[in-house]
Amino acid sequence: MSEPQSTSGERAATEPEAAPPVTAATAPEVAPPVPGDNELLPPQHWTQQPPPQNDDDGDSALGDDAISSTASISSSILNYRTINGRTYHSDRGSNQYWGANDDLQNETLDIQHHLFTLAQDGKLHYAPLSNNIEKVVDIGTGTGIWAIDFGDQYPDAEVVGTDLSPIQPAWVPPNVQFQIDDFAQEWTFPEGSLDYVHMRWLIGSVTDWTALFAQAFRALKPGGWIESFECNGFFESDDGTVTSDSAMAQWGSFFREGAKKLGSTASFTVVRDGVQKKALEEVGFVDIQEEPLKIPISGWAKDSKQREIGQFSKAAIENDIEGVVGFSATQLGWSKEEITLYAAHLRKELRNLELHPFYRSNVAWAQKPLA
Repeated sequence: MSEPQSTSGERAATEPEAAPPVTAATAPEVAPPVPGDNELLPPQHWTQQPPPQNDDDGDSALGDDAISSTASISSSILNYRTINGRTYHSDRGSNQYWGANDDLQNETLDIQHHLFTLAQDGKLHYAPLSNNIEKVVDIGTGTGIWAIDFGDQYPDAEVVGTDLSPIQPAWVPPNVQFQIDDFAQEWTFPEGSLDYVHMRWLIGSVTDWTALFAQAFRALKPGGWIESFECNGFFESDDGTVTSDSAMAQWGSFFREGAKKLGSTASFTVVRDGVQKKALEEVGFVDIQEEPLKIPISGWAKDSKQREIGQFSKAAIENDIEGVVGFSATQLGWSKEEITLYAAHLRKELRNLELHPFYRSNVAWAQKPLA
């Protein structure tokens, strides 16, 4: 086939045809970011906006070796790091944990316990436990409130709560005790000694879920149960009201980018990525069951129970935004003033009932084979 020729007898230039103009109708759709993968906006995004006014809309809410190795609390454990006037876990053990451990954050943890229990229809666990269980361990017990409630419900069981910080109350049921321990290190519980291992809200502090569940598998008796309650570390919406440049969407980006800055591989997308079930299967647990939970934030839900859960989740978040994001944001170079301004924007969004945010949680429980 001959080349096209110009009317002057010279070869015509083979230029591409001009593309039609792009209009709203012809522009390709840009896929929204995967929930939890939003890019972290710089602090200037918030400092260049007018500070939000305090216009609350009224949506308010409310073995011997083991004993000897954990009985004493060394000065290093009590030597907490202080960032922007807030205390965080000491440099002992998993020192990259992002959450504060002072009174304000502990109050937040107790609110979370209440909302998680509400979300589980008042249950402390889903695993089908016998009334005559003997020994139970709560990993990452925090303030110890779950362990205390469980000890009240099962007065004949010995309940041990472990955590990096000694922040638990002194007055507890006689069958409940607390130990200072790092779950990422080798556990001190003898092999085959436990009936039930409970863990909740370990988000962002576990670098190897399979290894963690393997430790529980070893410590459980044949037929014993493990239960893991986890949440995604980001907010989303089903109707697009949580936009990528909102303070709500930015919430999870602090933790993800802060972990990268510290060189941590701990995940904040455990539920999204189905990590719990995969790790339980890899270890050898059987009869694996899951209960997905959708936790609304603020009182926008029409259902009265979901609205109550949402009000408590809003209270938990709003209570200590600065303490929750403070560690990660500081690692990323944010100043105290920039963190405070971001928190003000987030609080304003939390009070806007036209936004419909939620976060996904998942409870997974499984049994160690009988033989």
